[in-house]
Amino acid sequence: MVKVQFPLPVSALLIDLDGTLLHTAPELAESANRMLRDMGRPAVSQDLLMSYIGNGIVWLVKRALTGDMHAEPDAVLFEKALPVFEKHYTELLLQSKPFDGVIDGLNAMQTAGFRLGCITNKVARYTEPLLKGVGLAKYFEIVLAGDTLPEKKPHPMPLLHAAKFFGVPVEKLLLIGDSLSDTTAARAAGCPVVCVPYGYNHGEPVETLDLDAVIPTLRDVLKLIKRA
Repeated sequence: MVKVQFPLPVSALLIDLDGTLLHTAPELAESANRMLRDMGRPAVSQDLLMSYIGNGIVWLVKRALTGDMHAEPDAVLFEKALPVFEKHYTELLLQSKPFDGVIDGLNAMQTAGFRLGCITNKVARYTEPLLKGVGLAKYFEIVLAGDTLPEKKPHPMPLLHAAKFFGVPVEKLLLIGDSLSDTTAARAAGCPVVCVPYGYNHGEPVETLDLDAVIPTLRDVLKLIKRA
């Protein structure tokens, strides 16, 4: 890992959604358990379901069905389960709340003149109404959901696309996330990355990841950056 020099010269900030901006785990876990109940299967603990979050809803459903991070469930079972999950998640979507420091942090970033984007693996049909419903959509010039582009995190494509959108070199972007998919995407794209410690890194501490810093809350990022 190359050590970066703080304060980092940054033109735009890209922020992950689940586990970074919003505490969506309770609604995702409850939707998964309602799905399991409807399918006649036993409930799973919220802590275990939280460890399954981070690679999109398809993988969350597969993991809930199999109890495994990488296993593929029976195809017919999965095809039945996914729309059941989606129905429940649509009902619970807007119950998610921002983490402490998120609103203050976004306001401070805007006041300081940084341009903002949101990059998530959550599909657009949930991402857009969720950001609007909780009052965060107004902060972001660009929102890249899990199905906006042909690839999603941990692929670098969303970060490279955002750099083109903002018209800046990718190394002048900073990604703020909470998981391995964020740090992997940032390293592949060639931009710096910091993580919050309160998110959904499959139950592992973010300090173990290849990142440039850990920030307690979103507002703390301003101590590490300057306008490029």
